[in-house]
Amino acid sequence: MTIHLDSQADLEDAITTLVKRDPRLKPVLQVAGMPALRRREPGFAGLAAIVCGQQLSTASAAAIWGRVSAAFEPFEHDAIKRARADRLARLGLSTAKIKTLKALAKELAAERLNLDVLAEEDADAAHATLTALHGIGPWTADIYLLFCLGHGDAWPAGDLAVQEAMRIGLGLKARPTVKQMAPLAEPWRPLRGAAAHLWWAYYHAVKRREGVIGDDKAAKVVAKKVTAKTPRARKSPSR
Repeated sequence: MTIHLDSQADLEDAITTLVKRDPRLKPVLQVAGMPALRRREPGFAGLAAIVCGQQLSTASAAAIWGRVSAAFEPFEHDAIKRARADRLARLGLSTAKIKTLKALAKELAAERLNLDVLAEEDADAAHATLTALHGIGPWTADIYLLFCLGHGDAWPAGDLAVQEAMRIGLGLKARPTVKQMAPLAEPWRPLRGAAAHLWWAYYHAVKRREGVIGDDKAAKVVAKKVTAKTPRARKSPSR
């Protein structure tokens, strides 16, 4: 059965289960605090927003998506399928992103793609379905599964922040590769998505407190201080 992270309570329950199952995560939670659940709009609009933000700063991505979504109200795949490429380009979309959005719209219109059912599929199978689509890479697939669908077992193996956080938190000699991330996360199935939220929170906590995420000694000092002062996990500051 697929586990969904639809509420803050769902995420907290999942992380509590993970910490009980894997004691290595207890100090990670003590440093990170309980992460806040972040969700995005599901469906074509949610996936399109992620595509628009590929390889852009948060501000640039928000600006372009704001123009695109405002130009098509309501934002539906049929409208994008019919839209002229030059109109989409004037809104700030690159040629590659226009091709990706039109390819997605075509698949949805032909009913060869159903984004809703991905929430119930095995995480790896859902990931494979998305990455088989034109212009949808692993990062886009992972972000959609985690934040748009709340898939409890989606695992962003290629995310650099998660990789670096695990290097520090698990005391690894080097940042794990994408290939190494799969076996490292195996003990956390079927809650790898919740583990990803925890590792992101840990990355930001260490970076915020020490300024340099790659400083192992600094990270250990932070962990000691938090463990000594905070016997129970604290909620992380809002981001």
